[in-house]
Amino acid sequence: MNIERLITMANDITNYFSAEPDHAVAVEGIRNHLTRFWDPVMRRQLKAHIAAGGDGLLPLAREAVERLDVPSNAAN
Repeated sequence: MNIERLITMANDITNYFSAEPDHAVAVEGIRNHLTRFWDPVMRRQLKAHIAAGGDGLLPLAREAVERLDVPSNAAN
């Protein structure tokens, strides 16, 4: 999937969780959503994007993606 679209989607999810007053709960909510509903390929793309600088991702999104456990390419 196009990385710009993934960034937009991740930021949209982040905007939803940004209303949460507890920072840790917000980050975990984003991470949990990405884990439950996003394909591992999409999560790998976001992780790679962060490794390349992460331009465009909101800070909460970046923090959540950094905490993702993403299966290796061989596992999926």
